[in-house]
Amino acid sequence: MTKVSVRFSALAILLSFSFLSFSANSAGANTLVSTSPISGSTVSVSPTNVTITGQLPLLADAIDANVITVKDPNGDRVDNGTISISDLSASVGLKTLVVTGMYKVTYSLLSDGDVPLEGDFSFKYLAPSNIAPVEPSPEPTQDQSPASSSWATNVFVILLLIGALIVTIGLSLYARKLFSER
Repeated sequence: MTKVSVRFSALAILLSFSFLSFSANSAGANTLVSTSPISGSTVSVSPTNVTITGQLPLLADAIDANVITVKDPNGDRVDNGTISISDLSASVGLKTLVVTGMYKVTYSLLSDGDVPLEGDFSFKYLAPSNIAPVEPSPEPTQDQSPASSSWATNVFVILLLIGALIVTIGLSLYARKLFSER
């Protein structure tokens, strides 16, 4: 064999091993696909849960090994500890958020490949300002019953009806005259 073919063979073997080791690692590793709330986002409504979605199915029967914790800006846990697994996603319930600031989510979730999906992310919560509820105060309203009409309105309506009757009689006489001439 020549020097060039030996180098080419060695390079081919090295590339083959690199490809095999890369594909073996990526086949067993789970990667993060999405989070809810979205990592780095700002929310103004207290979310009821945090959801983490991976690329591989999560092990639902390893519920004790799956961990998701959510801490408020003071470092206090605000998750209720109840994790639910649904195929690719894991969720943990949250208590009502009251403190404005950055909330940190830390997770370790087991998948079929036995390589846990681990990491953390943060989201910002803006608590609404305390606004005292406004008590509705009853205001007097106008009575919706028909008020007694003034005599002028009654006379006007009667004159309109008489005028309409006169126009109808006049039109019928004119129509009779037109049709009788033919």
